[in-house]
Amino acid sequence: MGVYDELKARGMIAQVTNEEQVRKLLNEGKTSFYIGFDPTADSLHVGHFVQAMVMSHLQKAGHMPIALFGGGTGMIGDPSGKTDMRKMLTREDIDHNIDCFKKQMSRLVDFSEGKAIMVNNADWLLDLKYIEFIREIGVHFTVNKMLAAECYKQRLERGGLTFFEMNYMLMQSYDFYYLNQKYGCRLELGGDDQWSNIIGGVELIRRIAAQKEARGEGKSQNSEAYGMTFNLLTTSEGKKMGKTEGGAVWLDPDKTSPYDFYQYWRNVDDADVIFCLKMLTFLSLEQIDELSRLEGSEINKAKEILAYEVTKLIHGQDEADKAQSAARSIFGAKGSDNMPEFALSDEDFTDGEILLLDAMVKAKLTPSKSEARRLVTQGGVSVDDQKITDPKAVIKKSDIEEKGFVVIKKGKKSFIKITL
Repeated sequence: MGVYDELKARGMIAQVTNEEQVRKLLNEGKTSFYIGFDPTADSLHVGHFVQAMVMSHLQKAGHMPIALFGGGTGMIGDPSGKTDMRKMLTREDIDHNIDCFKKQMSRLVDFSEGKAIMVNNADWLLDLKYIEFIREIGVHFTVNKMLAAECYKQRLERGGLTFFEMNYMLMQSYDFYYLNQKYGCRLELGGDDQWSNIIGGVELIRRIAAQKEARGEGKSQNSEAYGMTFNLLTTSEGKKMGKTEGGAVWLDPDKTSPYDFYQYWRNVDDADVIFCLKMLTFLSLEQIDELSRLEGSEINKAKEILAYEVTKLIHGQDEADKAQSAARSIFGAKGSDNMPEFALSDEDFTDGEILLLDAMVKAKLTPSKSEARRLVTQGGVSVDDQKITDPKAVIKKSDIEEKGFVVIKKGKKSFIKITL
């Protein structure tokens, strides 16, 4: 099975500009392709996971990945799917975020010995001369067509689309043209919410090539460029995955611990586990087909395999082993060794006690004391497996000293070991 057919069988492919040619290019040839990542945070998150997996699949098939980091486009921000303009980042913030992205992505894509390329579009976008750019690139875009694009519709309907943001499509399209000319890149990939932006790049390459040919400059070798999008990571109900009560599920272990990361996948809905196994693991389709036959409580076996495989990919086998051990025996001695923990200091206690709500906020189980109070009064919190509903409940220092820790549980998925 060719890699295009593999991706399609895994349910990853959403739209393709020319399916016949892209299938032939990926199954029979070797090409370079690119995916762009705008550095709007200091960590990749679950939403980027599918993109990195597609890059890995194609690299394993012999193609050359180009990971583009949006040091330039990040100065504007992609309006796709946004109701408000993104917060403007400083150059220093963007450079820091890119450094974080590079480290995380290297777990899934091999950048050694020229096997993949990392580029930053700030290198060519920030020094562009605006009048020349608009004359050479902007002339190939019509405002009517841009306003009809899905990436602008929501913002336009709310009356908040700025001309500043409309430049984003031109800049992303220019990225594809630049990489096409410099590296022979013939394929741009992205999530399905990027379809309009990707089409813009494909059309720009075609139009500039036609323009040059009409001037008698000959046909460009790389004028045939293509675009392909893949399905977003959503639940069976159409909701985006990767969100918890505490916020996004990050790939950085300092933002989402390997244990919490494991627990997120261990607790996906039954209806989503096979979809996730296809999209986010390298298990064979035959293995996944076998797991799809599990029913009832046996589905938990598939969930455990999903959680382990995904955690191993992002955090390594040692962390996956620890997370699995902790999840299997959460209150046993072995399991508690691998559980995320937070150490309280002597100053945190008053007369040998700390309010449970304060402990939850300090341990970052909740972002605020009011949220902790709500969870407690609604019966969503337990201490050492005893449900607590009194917001005035306390944790005694002596209880922690007696056995070395107490375990606070929030909901069904979040645990933390409180130590001294």
